[in-house]
Amino acid sequence: MFKKFLTVFAAFALTVCSLAAAVDLREDHPDTYTVQKGDTLWDIAARFLHEPWLWPEIWQANPQIENPHLIYPGDVISLAYLSGRPTLSVTKRSPEVRREALDPVPAVNLADIQAHLRKMHVLNEGEQDLPYVIGLEESRLRSTAGQLVYVRGADFAPGDEFVIVRPTVRYAVLPQPNTHFPRLRRDPWSAERGLEPETSGIEWAYFAASDNGFEVLGYEVVERAGGVITRGGDPATMLLDAESEDVRVGDLLMPKQARPFDLSFQPHAPRQIPDHLRILALTDRIKYGGPHDVIALSAGARDGIDNGTVFTIYRPGDTVVDKVKHKQALSQKLPSHKVNLPDEYVGHVMVFRTFDKVSYGLIVEGVRPARLEDKLKAPVRLNVF
Repeated sequence: MFKKFLTVFAAFALTVCSLAAAVDLREDHPDTYTVQKGDTLWDIAARFLHEPWLWPEIWQANPQIENPHLIYPGDVISLAYLSGRPTLSVTKRSPEVRREALDPVPAVNLADIQAHLRKMHVLNEGEQDLPYVIGLEESRLRSTAGQLVYVRGADFAPGDEFVIVRPTVRYAVLPQPNTHFPRLRRDPWSAERGLEPETSGIEWAYFAASDNGFEVLGYEVVERAGGVITRGGDPATMLLDAESEDVRVGDLLMPKQARPFDLSFQPHAPRQIPDHLRILALTDRIKYGGPHDVIALSAGARDGIDNGTVFTIYRPGDTVVDKVKHKQALSQKLPSHKVNLPDEYVGHVMVFRTFDKVSYGLIVEGVRPARLEDKLKAPVRLNVF
């Protein structure tokens, strides 16, 4: 039984891939595939490739087609070989069949990322000093759609449009693994604005934060409402729009953006690997993350990360004492007698929203749960053979 266990265990191996690596097609890949409604680019790439993040290496865009990288339901993807290298190209639906209302295939399932895609923002140090809500109509504790709020902190003019946001998490660089620091709590960024942590509108179930002097990576806010200035002055008056949620004194204002996010990205390998890249936050309510869960990463655009970047998640290996080689209790306390176990493969995450020093990613596949502080490295393939 033990020998059989070792045989099975030894069958697992990690194969590291790079941009220079040859594209490895799946043995069961189709020669053609008709795109279906509900598909994602990750799903389609995984039908052809063992490493879906190598999609750009095999995709052959047609320069004669407007927006050649966009794929729509009904398009036919065909596999061919050019100079011995596999390539994928698309045959578009005819213009008379195409419908304007048809949405292109996204990189990941949009239903999994809606809240973090549309409502979340991370501000840099110095950007958090924003206009704010000073009062509510009829001295209410909370205001909502169709009601008035009073704001200060900017030269407001009638007709100006803003979104009202609520402070949530202050992110900071994490210490090295297995170092104790405060975590799993609401950060003072909420309390500093006079907001009760448990009702601050935070989207994360758990996050890691440090007040121990490490570099601040960003100040997160979540949108609660939108509105238009109806009367200038100090304070100015704002009317909340129909989609507004609860607004409270201390909430902040940001200029309204027509499209604060980008969906036109493809899965791809990292252009560079930031040092000590870690998981900062999880949405799952049981302290672990799995496929279709959103996580926050401790690096962003300044580190070369952009939307579509794929990483492999690893659980840091434990440090143990070699009690077989060092049997005496006293010698077991010596640092030289301790062994760092290998990091354990967890799964893959694709970045879909990038800020300067923080990113949001969706776990697209995994073999074990992701946890706070887990490491992120270059994407690798888990082989079972």
